[in-house]
Amino acid sequence: MKFIPQHPGTNVNVSPTHPLKEFAVLAGGLLALTVVIYLVLGLAVDLVVPHISMGLEKKLAGTFMQRFNAAGNESDTSRYLQGLVDRLQQQCTNLTYTITIHVQPSDAINAAALPGGHIIVFSGLLAEMQSENELIFVLAHELGHYAHRDHLRGIGRALVLMSASTVLMGADNSISNMIGQGVTLTELNFSRSQEIRADTFALETLVCHYGNTAGATDFFRKIPKAADPGRFGHYFASHPENRRRIDHLENLIRQRGYPTGTPAPLPMDLSLPKTNP
Repeated sequence: MKFIPQHPGTNVNVSPTHPLKEFAVLAGGLLALTVVIYLVLGLAVDLVVPHISMGLEKKLAGTFMQRFNAAGNESDTSRYLQGLVDRLQQQCTNLTYTITIHVQPSDAINAAALPGGHIIVFSGLLAEMQSENELIFVLAHELGHYAHRDHLRGIGRALVLMSASTVLMGADNSISNMIGQGVTLTELNFSRSQEIRADTFALETLVCHYGNTAGATDFFRKIPKAADPGRFGHYFASHPENRRRIDHLENLIRQRGYPTGTPAPLPMDLSLPKTNP
């Protein structure tokens, strides 16, 4: 019998579907899966935060603190701020955290509450301070985020991933370090209700410490009408929002009958010493 070559009726190695269509289906599936994971992680934040122990939080803190230079912590300014926070803790707030102040040279007018009780205060913020009362309010605002564990919720989805990798792989693992290094301070977002709650906590702490509310709204009144959120951080998200926060504080002062008083002057120059290049 003579052999006659011909194409097979079917070829299992060749898909009848166009390759571009297959790629589109695969890409769409991966995108949908990514969106689902992103949404699930967002919903998981409030479920995870209450169950994060202080020990686990301290382990998470290491991945965030690696990027900050400790040089500013040896300055008179840093020691003064640490003393203020220690007094607030002893006299008024009594949080379960051991709070450590880290002063960082930067033009950013911002401060941040990080996991493990580490508060980052930028020199740009200190340059704006005109009284000790104003400074106390800002520090107490950050303590308020610790009181409600907002600092963990502010990290959001990164917190869930870091917690899981730390539990499964230990504190010093590449995944946690990569996520921690990738989270910037501008991503430590707080909702309007969280900020208002921290403002209320700060006002109560200010009254506890001084017996009056002097300086409670001074910091917010300095906001320019066109503020840069990247430079001003979560305090100055927008001018109208800060106007509402001022109104909230003034209403609380009237409702509770808090005395106004006179601000206490700063006892020292808060600028960091210049280092030789």
